[in-house]
Formats: sequence, C-alpha cells, structure tokens
Amino acid sequence: MSSVVRLSRQNQRQAPEEPEPELIHSHDFRSVYQPIVSPTHQKLVGYEALVRVTRNQQAVSPVDLFRMATERGQMPELDQHLLNIHLNTFSDASSPVWLFLNIDPGTCVVNDASLDDLVKLCASNGLPPDRVVLELVETASDDPDALMAFIHRARHHGFQIAIDDFGQGDSNFERLWLINPMIVKLDRTLLVNAEKNVRARLLLESLVRMIRESGSLVLLEGIENRTQARIALETEADLLQGYLFARPGHIDDSTRANTENRLRSVVTDSSKWSLQDTQDQENYLRLLRFEILDASHELIRGNPFRQVCQRLLQIDGVKRSFLLDHNGVQQGNLAHTHHSDQAARFNPLYQSAGANWAHREYFRNALERPNHINSSRPYVALPDARRTITLSTGLHTPEGKQVLCVDIHPDDVFSGKILFPTTL
Repeated sequence: MSSVVRLSRQNQRQAPEEPEPELIHSHDFRSVYQPIVSPTHQKLVGYEALVRVTRNQQAVSPVDLFRMATERGQMPELDQHLLNIHLNTFSDASSPVWLFLNIDPGTCVVNDASLDDLVKLCASNGLPPDRVVLELVETASDDPDALMAFIHRARHHGFQIAIDDFGQGDSNFERLWLINPMIVKLDRTLLVNAEKNVRARLLLESLVRMIRESGSLVLLEGIENRTQARIALETEADLLQGYLFARPGHIDDSTRANTENRLRSVVTDSSKWSLQDTQDQENYLRLLRFEILDASHELIRGNPFRQVCQRLLQIDGVKRSFLLDHNGVQQGNLAHTHHSDQAARFNPLYQSAGANWAHREYFRNALERPNHINSSRPYVALPDARRTITLSTGLHTPEGKQVLCVDIHPDDVFSGKILFPTTL
C-alpha cells in the first residue's frame, strides 16, 4: 500500500529559497517490511518497505509528514532519506525476493540524479536493481513525458515497475497500457467493496482478468480476513498482501516460515470451501434439470403452462418462465414467482405476450442444440433490468414445436458465484 503523496499540481511547486531542514532531522524514522506472497507457489516472494514515524516519541502519520514535506518543497529530500533507510535496513537481501519501494512521482520528474543515486545505493547494499520493484501511483501527471522518461531509464538500469493503488481516483487504462508495468497493485477499496456487493465482486474479477490479459501481474493488497482472501483467490490474482498473512515489521528468521504457514492455511481452507461450493452447485443444477424436464413432460402431455411451472418457480434464483413458438414469438405472458416485486411494479416491458425473441441467444441455443437444456450467457433482462441467465429447451407439444425458457437471477444464488455449463 502506497505511503507517498499523490502526484498533483501541488507536488510541482518550486521549493522555497530557504527550505526548512529540520523536517527530516526533527523526526525519527523506522523501516518496516510487509511480506507479499504468491498463492500459486505458496511462498513469500517479496516485501514492501513502509515507514513508521515518531516525533518526541509520539507517532506521526506518514500522510501528515508527506503533506508537510510537500508544502515545504522537501518531498525529494524526504523521499531520498526514506529510500536510504529502507535499503540500508533491509535484512533479507540474500533471499530470492523482490523489495517493493514506493517512489514519489514528483521526485522522479524533479531530480534526474535521484535514479543514479538509487542505483549506487542498491549496489552498496548488495541488491541488484532487478530485485527492486519501484511502485508508482498511476495518476494524471503535469509532466507525463518526464515521468515516462524516468520509467524508461529505470527499466534500463534493471528496475521493475509497479503501478500502485490502481482503481482509485482518476485511474486510467490508457496510462496503464502506456506505462506497461510488470505489476499492478489494485486499491484495497475494490476488495472491500467486493466483500459487500456481488456486482462489485464481478467487476473486480473482470478487472483482474483484463489486467492479466494485457500483460501485467495483479497484486491484491489489504487482505485482512479469510472472506477477502477467498475472494482474492477466486479472482486468480497473482500476488497477495495483507494483515491476514503478515503485518509490517522487521524481518527475522521466523518471518518467512510464519507467513508461508498462514498462506498455506488460507489456501487450504479456500480449497475446502470451493469443493463444498462445487458440490452444492452441482446439486442445485441437478435439481433445476429435474424440474425443467418434469415441466417439459407435463407440457408435452398438454397440461396448462402456469400449472406445470409451479414447482420450478419455487427454486431459489428462478424468477419467471415463458413459452416461445417455433418463430420465437412468446405465447402468453410470463409465469413468475409470487414474491416478485417487479411483477407488481409498473413496467411496460413486463407484459410481453406476443414479443418476438428470435434474436435472443437462448432461442438460437434451443434450435441448435435440441434435446438439451441450454444455458445462455449472463445478460440484462428487459422485465427487471437484472443480470439474468436463461435456460431453454425445445419441445414438441400439442401446439407444435415450442421452446420453454426459464429466467434465473444468478446473483441470488451462491452469492453470484455459480457457473452455468453450456448445457445442463
């Protein structure tokens, strides 16, 4: 998690003619290191260097300190001072791990010599640049060309580049692709929101997938409980960080063992939960298949549509069903659950008898895969503007060839984590 001031116009102010040097000298600084783990390898793969600050033995918020440094034009000096401390006190340089260092973007564009100084500092501490990941906040810059020049020079020296706190503020995919970082650290608010909201979790999964497909590793930080860890693991994020695995502290002989033991415990628990979820979902899909087939047989016998759908509509997540003729035209209105609020709310799209759904995927599926119960991809259904999956199957009833359709709200079942196969 970044502890630097975000790059803004305020960062670009000219330093006063007589800077106040007592800012650094009047505070005490201590480096702490938080482990970063790979769930795939189930091992510790890096540390993020963070700072703890006191003045007169009283804790000082790093955010407050950085704000004062920015106001006094001393951010470059403070940044350099912290890098010195982090590298000089890093005690795990002999292990094959990365060291993540927060770099203030303002420092990057102000002082060309800062990168050369960092290279010398790494060399004096026996840490090759390719073992160092420079974390930059992805944000709008007053001097993007200078920032990109810094990134190119850093890569030339061998440093790795990470984007920090992506997903907050004015994060921008165009800048992300331009920077092309090795690692993208997602802002923890994305994970916190995903824990509370199904839609936020789906968006997080899509964001992780998109970033990984674009060529960067994804690091999810701020993991504090097993529910968040499970969400993080389900997104297939490459790297994880948070209090659940290890708090920031000094590095000793037990750090690696303790961190990796916690990681293995979390991964094992998540695997057990996933196995149970898989079994529960299989039972749910088996029940759906049975009830849809039973309803189909009743319709083939000529029984009334609404009557044969009653048991089907009692299954969790099932919201409505309807019949289409061989041209995709809806036969009669929807059969819906009794507790459907949307059915009682005015919506001119809900009374849909006679509507033509021939263009819909679920109708084409029924024609292309006869004698199967077919699943559509998730889409937003017109009757209630909710994410919906439609199951469909072709029938030969006394009325001719028809298609039975069943609408399900997947977010209402298994917290939205259920995956429907192409055919049941």
